[in-house]
Amino acid sequence: MSELAARTKEELLALQKEVEAEYKGYQEMNLALDMSRGKPAPSQIDHANAMLKEMKDFHTKSGLDVRNYGLLDGIPELKELLGELLEISPDQLIIGGNASLNLMFDAMMRLYVFGTMGEKPWGQLEHVKFLCPSPGYDRHFTICETLGMEMIIVPMTENGPDMDIVEKLAAEDEAIKGMWCIPKYSNPEGVCYSDETVKRLANMKTAAPDFKIFWDNAYGVHPVFEDIKVLNILDECKKAGTDNRPYYFFSTSKITFPGAGVSLVAASPENIGEIKKIMGAQTIGYDKINQLRHVQFFKDAQGLREHMQVLAGCMRSKFEIVLDTLEKELAGTGLISWKSPKGGYFVSVDLLDGCAKETVRLAKEAGVILTGAGATYPYKNDPKDSNLRIAPTYPTEEELQQAMNLFCVCVKKAGIAKLLESK
Repeated sequence: MSELAARTKEELLALQKEVEAEYKGYQEMNLALDMSRGKPAPSQIDHANAMLKEMKDFHTKSGLDVRNYGLLDGIPELKELLGELLEISPDQLIIGGNASLNLMFDAMMRLYVFGTMGEKPWGQLEHVKFLCPSPGYDRHFTICETLGMEMIIVPMTENGPDMDIVEKLAAEDEAIKGMWCIPKYSNPEGVCYSDETVKRLANMKTAAPDFKIFWDNAYGVHPVFEDIKVLNILDECKKAGTDNRPYYFFSTSKITFPGAGVSLVAASPENIGEIKKIMGAQTIGYDKINQLRHVQFFKDAQGLREHMQVLAGCMRSKFEIVLDTLEKELAGTGLISWKSPKGGYFVSVDLLDGCAKETVRLAKEAGVILTGAGATYPYKNDPKDSNLRIAPTYPTEEELQQAMNLFCVCVKKAGIAKLLESK
């Protein structure tokens, strides 16, 4: 289909009638599909069901009974497995529960209540600001909004956040206390940070001595089409003498069971010491039976990598459905552009300015729930009302194809109406 902006008003009106008829046809199908979150499909989760078999042994190699108290920071076997997987020293890891989000929120609360490395607690400051590469992850933004932080949008590039902007802002404003990063297959665009970006984050000057990078490596072992190597921020900060700058987060929520995985926070030895001191007042420790269950299931880091290849096989055809349908139905129209990610969980699309909310509304009225327009920006406010996040993993392939066909009709319907406004 040729660029629609070049069509005459009469041509657009004729096309609008065709699209309207298509849309009504979908409304009559009474669809009820939910693509609002990046949830693993039951068929993916099934591949971890063997983890639920009856456990025969409840002891670590050292003889500790995981059914009892002890080991605040996690069992050594799991720390070794995940440390090898992520190339992090086990003594720099703390194992948490099923949600890395919990560890991120806890980290932020410690900074607000206790401060870090002798600096004033953030909760005692008049202004606290955070850099938010966008489009980004809505749950990160919700943490900041809940705590009353001022969120500053930083545009994303093909190599990660725009580092010229990051460096300028971080160096000139002491109230800017940190930034969010999803370094590999970012949510939602699938961007992988370049070596230069990681090195600049580690080496940049910051006005705030307690500036923190919240490094959420949520999709670090989630290749779909190609595994991309991203530098380890902990290593780069150590080289730069900014060891205490990053907190590194990871979980198995989309690897084993979202409701019963394990998570971790990794950091410098000094940061780990701070965390454990306060954590000791908060909990006696997380679920060590579940930690041992994960070790017994994967056995080692290679076992987990092989499991991820199985999951990639489950997901690949769904990503292909999304990308192939966009190409077939919308390429050349000028109504949309999109990124083709190498891995992760999402496909990010950009519509004509002012069309995202309308597209979501049209899809909902025809029975398909999409992630809300604006969700990928702080305060749920996309300044262009253009970006949408497609989450292909949860529906069946048949459901996904139906949803994508309808999505493309909604994009056309909203986009043509927008073009007609200027004719």
